Amino acid sequence: MPFTRPFLFVALAAAIAACGGSAPIADDADVVPAPAPDTTASVVETPAPAPAPADDDFGGLTFDPDTVQAGRFDNGRMFTLDDPPREYLAETYDFRPGDEWFERAQLGALRFATYCSASFVSPMGLVLTNHHCARQSVTAASLEDGVDYNEQGYYAGTMAQEKAIEDLFVEQLVAIVDVTAEVDAAAAEAASDTERQQARATATEAIEERIGGEYGEGFRAQVISLYSGGQFKAYVFKRYDDVRLVFAPETALGYFGGDPDNFTYPRYSLDFALFRAYDENGEPVQPEVYFPFDADGTEPGDLVFVIGNPGSTTRLNTVAELEYRRDVTEPALLDFIGSRADAYRAYLDAHPDDPLYAEYEDTFFSLENGRKAYTGRVEGLRDPYIIARRAAAEREYLNDLAQNTEANATYGDVVERIAANRDRVRQLAAQTRAFTAFGPGSPYNGTALNRGFAYVLGGGEAEPVTSVEDQPVELQINLLAARYQDLYDNLGADDPLVQALMGMRTPKAAARLLVEGSALATAEQTAAALDAGTLADDPAVAAAQALLPALQAYFGEIQPLSAELSELQSDLARSRFEIYGTATPPDATFSLRISDGVVKSYPYNGTVTPPYTTFYGLYDRHYSHCVAGAEEDEAAEDCAWALPERWLEKRGEITLSTPYNFVSTNDIIGGNSGSPVVDRDLEVVGIAFDGNIQSLPGNYIFDDTLNRTVSVDVRAMLMVLGDVYNLDHLVDELTD
Repeated sequence: MPFTRPFLFVALAAAIAACGGSAPIADDADVVPAPAPDTTASVVETPAPAPAPADDDFGGLTFDPDTVQAGRFDNGRMFTLDDPPREYLAETYDFRPGDEWFERAQLGALRFATYCSASFVSPMGLVLTNHHCARQSVTAASLEDGVDYNEQGYYAGTMAQEKAIEDLFVEQLVAIVDVTAEVDAAAAEAASDTERQQARATATEAIEERIGGEYGEGFRAQVISLYSGGQFKAYVFKRYDDVRLVFAPETALGYFGGDPDNFTYPRYSLDFALFRAYDENGEPVQPEVYFPFDADGTEPGDLVFVIGNPGSTTRLNTVAELEYRRDVTEPALLDFIGSRADAYRAYLDAHPDDPLYAEYEDTFFSLENGRKAYTGRVEGLRDPYIIARRAAAEREYLNDLAQNTEANATYGDVVERIAANRDRVRQLAAQTRAFTAFGPGSPYNGTALNRGFAYVLGGGEAEPVTSVEDQPVELQINLLAARYQDLYDNLGADDPLVQALMGMRTPKAAARLLVEGSALATAEQTAAALDAGTLADDPAVAAAQALLPALQAYFGEIQPLSAELSELQSDLARSRFEIYGTATPPDATFSLRISDGVVKSYPYNGTVTPPYTTFYGLYDRHYSHCVAGAEEDEAAEDCAWALPERWLEKRGEITLSTPYNFVSTNDIIGGNSGSPVVDRDLEVVGIAFDGNIQSLPGNYIFDDTLNRTVSVDVRAMLMVLGDVYNLDHLVDELTD
C-alpha cells in the first residue's frame, strides 16, 4: 500500500473544501523537504544535527530542547524542475546535469489522474504507475466484464486486449510560466484578507483560461501557489484522455502483506501496473521523451532520483501551527478516518455478496491506509524532539530575519501574529473536531442526509436531489452514526444541535431512525416522494435544516481566521524568500518535483535492514505466515501473505535471488505514489510505492537518518512480466 490511497483523500478534500475548511491533504503549506546528504559512495558529508533522544515521551525527556540543532535539509529536498539544485548536485554527487537533462526529466514524468504520479516508459506510450493507483481502474474493469481482475490480475497479450478505462487520464507538464507579478498585482488593492484571496482566485482563473487558450485544444493551464503564495507559476499540461489498462498483478501481490506490512520494510510488494496512452486518432502515443527500463538496476550507494508529484507537506509551518495541528486537526482527522474505516468494515463483514463489494473495499483500504498514515503523523507531532528541531529552525530564521533590516521592517512580527491567529482558532477546537470533513455532498454523510442537503440548498428542485448516488441503507446508517458520534463526543449531549438531531437516543439509534424513516434513502423512494411532493417533512430534510445553520455559523467564524492565516503564511514565505531565495524548496503542492537520494539500508529493531529484498523472502513470508505448522501445503484462509496458485506453480521457474523491493534516502510524500525512480541516465531502476514507518512524520520534517522511500526494483518488474505472466513483448518494449 502506498503513501496516498487516492480515493480517501480526494473525497476528504472535496468534503472540506465544500464548506470552506482546509483539506487534510492539500494543506495550507506547500513544500516538501528532503534528506540531508548521504555519506555513502561519492556523497559529501555535512554536519549532522544533534542526535534524537533515546526517550521521546513527554514525561521523560532525556535532552535539552535548547541544544537541539536544525538539520540542513529539515525542510526537504523536493526541488522544482524549473529551479533545480545544480550546485548542490555538483557538490554532493559530482553530478552536473544540463538544461536538456532537466527538460527530459520534466517531459518523461506524468500526473496519473488527480491522485498519483506516473511516467512514459516506452516509445509506444506505455505508462508506469503503482498497482494501488490502478486499483480503481481494475475494479471498474472488473465490474464491466463481470470478472474479478483484482483477484486474477489483468494482463493484455496484445494491444487489442488493452482495456479502455472511462474517465481516466494522464497529464504531461510541457511548460512553466512565472505569473507571480500578475497575481500579486490583482490583490494589491484589496482591503481585507478575504478580498485578497478572492482577488487572487479571480486572477488565477483568468490566467489559466488565457494561457490554456494560447496552447490550444488538449492543453490546460493550472496556476500553482509555491512558498505559500510567495510565488505563483502557471503549469501547462498536455492531457491524454484515452488511457488503457495493460497490466496489473493480482491484488494479493500488489498489496502483499496487507495492512500489517503497509508503511514497513523489508517489503515484498509487486506494486506496479502498466497502462498505455492513445492519441485522438486511437493510435498509441509516441512520446518525444520516455524513461526506458535499465535492466541492470542499481547497487548500494547508487545515486537515484524520484520524479513525481508530492501532494502536500507543512514543513514551513511555524511551531505554533504545528502545535495546533498536534493538538486539534491531526487527531481529529485520525479519529474521523478510523471511525469511517470501522463503518465500512462492519458493512463489508455483514454483506460479502454485495455486487459493489470491491468498490466499497477500495474505500476501506484507502481509509485503513489513512489511519496508519495519520497515526504516524500524530505520533510525530507528539515527539518533543521533532518539535524541538522545528523550534531550532524557527530560531535560526528569526535570527536571520533580524539581520535583514528591510525584511525585518516588513515581516518582523509575522511569527508572533501566526501564533496569535492559532490561539484564536483554538477557541473553536470543539467545533473543529465535531465538523471535521463535514459538508453537503461528503460521501461520509450517507445518501439520505446528502439528499436532504441537496433538497434544502436546491430550493426543493428535483435535479440536485436525484443527482446524489445511492449507497446501501446499512452503510448509510453506519456512516451517519459515525457523524452523529462526532457531534455527540465534541459538542456534548446537551448541545442544542445534538438534541435536535438525536434527542435522548444514541448516535446509532438516531441514525437508523433517520435513514429507515427517510424517503431519501433510496433512489426509487426519492423519485416517488418528489412526485408526491412530500419531502418537506422528511426526517433527512429536517436534519439538513438543523445542521446547515450550525455549519454556516462555524465556517463563518473559521473562514476569516483561515484567510488571515493564509495571508500571514504568504508574508512568512516572502520573508524567507528574501533571505534564502530558492535554497529551500517549496512545500509540496501536487506539482512536479525531483528528489535526490542513494540506495541505502538503515538500523532497524536492533539490527540492519537489507538495501534490497529478494523473491526468497516473498515465498518465505507465504510459508511462514500462512502455511507453517499446517499438515498440508495449503495457505490459511484470509492470510495477508498468501500467494495465488499461479505463483506457487511458477516458483521453480523464478530466479529467487532477483532484487524485489529496495530502499533509498529520497524524500517522498503522498502523491508520489507511482513516481519513477531513475538513475543518472534517466533510466528506470524502480518505482516508488511507499515509505517506512519512520517516514510518516515527514509531513513536518525530513531526516534521512531512518526515513526511507520503498520501491519496486526494475529487475523484479522485468522478471515477473516475462517469467510469471509470459508478457515478453512488454519486456522487449520496456527495454528498447
